Amino acid sequence: MNHQLVDIHPDAKIGKDVTISAFVSISADVEIGDGTWIGPSVSIMDGARIGKNCKIFPGAVISAIPQDLKFVGEETIVEVGDNTTIREYVTLNRGTQAKGKTKIGANCLLMAYVHVAHDCIVGDNCILVNGVQLAGEVEVGDFAIISGSTLVHQFVRIGGHVMITGGSKVRKDVPPYITAGRDPLAYVGLNSIGLRRRKFDAMTIENIQNAYRIIFAQGNNTATAMSLIESELEQTNEIQEIVQFIKESPRGIIKGFDSKL
Repeated sequence: MNHQLVDIHPDAKIGKDVTISAFVSISADVEIGDGTWIGPSVSIMDGARIGKNCKIFPGAVISAIPQDLKFVGEETIVEVGDNTTIREYVTLNRGTQAKGKTKIGANCLLMAYVHVAHDCIVGDNCILVNGVQLAGEVEVGDFAIISGSTLVHQFVRIGGHVMITGGSKVRKDVPPYITAGRDPLAYVGLNSIGLRRRKFDAMTIENIQNAYRIIFAQGNNTATAMSLIESELEQTNEIQEIVQFIKESPRGIIKGFDSKL
């Protein structure tokens, strides 16, 4: 159902049972999946690829060109997965030649005033709370929760199942399964509540905890910590993910919390 006061380019590909409210603008190179609801005054620009059963609230701007001076008009896209909710005044910029696309996964919630810059990759089942700002080429793993008014530096990687407290400044990579907080941002423990909610068993959680004790609580440097984890702990999928994430971190990871600061 389309309101009569809309501007939809005839080349746009609109699925079945899509609701388009008043004062919506949809450009030519746009694809919108079945069952999606689009609220008033939304702008969906060239390169948008929106999945099924999404909800896009008033004032959102999807697939505007990047705020990157290196962008020279290359054809790039924004992907939004199925069942994702985009609240008021969210801005999603499309990619550049660096990656070619910005991607938001399925079943995500992006609350009001979130900004996702060019070439970011946000996994499935993520929550970005009001005012979160992701700079270019940030990567966020599945089930991550980034609390309100958090600023994330360009190229930072945030692992899956991470919880970051509100008002944080994320300058270094945040490895998976942890809670990060304080200023400067630091490891403050496992995201144990989130892991239990997602049916991680007690033995798995304890094994993850042991890995982070080696990394953050024993005074080891990164190389020594990785060696100890690989030699002393059961090499579950979660442990291998932690080790791989840290070994592949060009920016380095956040530090452990120093109670003396």
